[in-house]
Amino acid sequence: MPSIDPPETAQPTVKWHFPAMHPEGRRYVIIVAVAAVLSLLIWNVLFWPLAFLALGVAAFFRDPIRVTPKNDGLVVAPADGLITMIQPVMPPPELAILGTTPLIRVSIFMSVFDVHVNRTPIAGTIRQVVYISGKFLNADLDKASEENERQHIVVEGKDGRLIGFTQIAGLVARRIVAFVKEGDMLAVGQRVGLIRFGSRVDVFLPADTVPQVVLGQRAIAGETVLGKIGGEAMSGITQ
Repeated sequence: MPSIDPPETAQPTVKWHFPAMHPEGRRYVIIVAVAAVLSLLIWNVLFWPLAFLALGVAAFFRDPIRVTPKNDGLVVAPADGLITMIQPVMPPPELAILGTTPLIRVSIFMSVFDVHVNRTPIAGTIRQVVYISGKFLNADLDKASEENERQHIVVEGKDGRLIGFTQIAGLVARRIVAFVKEGDMLAVGQRVGLIRFGSRVDVFLPADTVPQVVLGQRAIAGETVLGKIGGEAMSGITQ
């Protein structure tokens, strides 16, 4: 009797999809799209520029899925962008909860081409949310952390460790949107807010946390490991 080969096991496939757009951006896309349609009745030469602008706004508010590492002791990036500063600083005066000793500040600069949905760097409970109105200087400037519109968020991990990070508005950013409030319990990499149209996020690592990124590296929110508590420093880190 001839043998019958067992059926081949179906292999899972992975397909690329356009990232979803965060609901915060829908009204902006609708406004520009309506303007594009109206331009056909008024001055149709504006239609294509406005249509491309609508696509650009939709891309700005994209909200891709991220795969977040969940090992204990890891601090992940809260924002997409370029690592522009790694240096010891005193905690912001508004965040007295972080103590009075120097912390390691890792700054991530987001251009208008980066994803602007921000995520929590650790799992835990939101202990503090502080919004401060201010200027709209170039977010890449060091003084922007003290003079620009900004929002501080502090998360307490299950081990009692506090990690603070700050959303800083930039030249064209005009609003910081929060999705969380004090007392909320979050999983690592969970969405906490966004900044519209170019900005910066500073993360304050405790002194015993070793940075795992270098200047000029690009970070991916919810995926890139910024620091490791009690870990070994990577070569090339500049503080």
